[in-house]
Amino acid sequence: MNQLIMALATGCYVGMLPKAPGTWGSLAAFLPWFFIKDLPLPSYLAVLTFVFVLGFFVSGSAEKILDRPDAGPIVIDEFLGMFITLTLAPPHPAAWLLGFILFRIFDIFKPFPVSWFDRQIHGGIGIMMDDVAAGLYAFCSLQLLWFVIS
Repeated sequence: MNQLIMALATGCYVGMLPKAPGTWGSLAAFLPWFFIKDLPLPSYLAVLTFVFVLGFFVSGSAEKILDRPDAGPIVIDEFLGMFITLTLAPPHPAAWLLGFILFRIFDIFKPFPVSWFDRQIHGGIGIMMDDVAAGLYAFCSLQLLWFVIS
């Protein structure tokens, strides 16, 4: 069971790559996103909800297995953050790249409330929520910037 938990929490072990596991996880999120991006919005949001619930359970368990709070190899939260960022993304690779950059900026610099979730909420919910907040910031920024530049 621990192997399954770790495979899911680390994005099929992408989070185990050296240096910058969050960036690797965010990049790896594009692969499953390409399969879900054209779903009708209610179905897409159902997938996001499923990933959130799954992430809550497996990230909290993986944290215990690794014996480290919010351990770097846990990247299922980056997958969800990218899925949120790319919700309703324009069908253009430049928009997708911009979404990736924006998500990484918000995930790394953690403006409030991202930083609050990161510091105050622990366990699986905390691991997931800071990336949900960063994803929401990146989603709004992407939509606004794309509207302005297009």
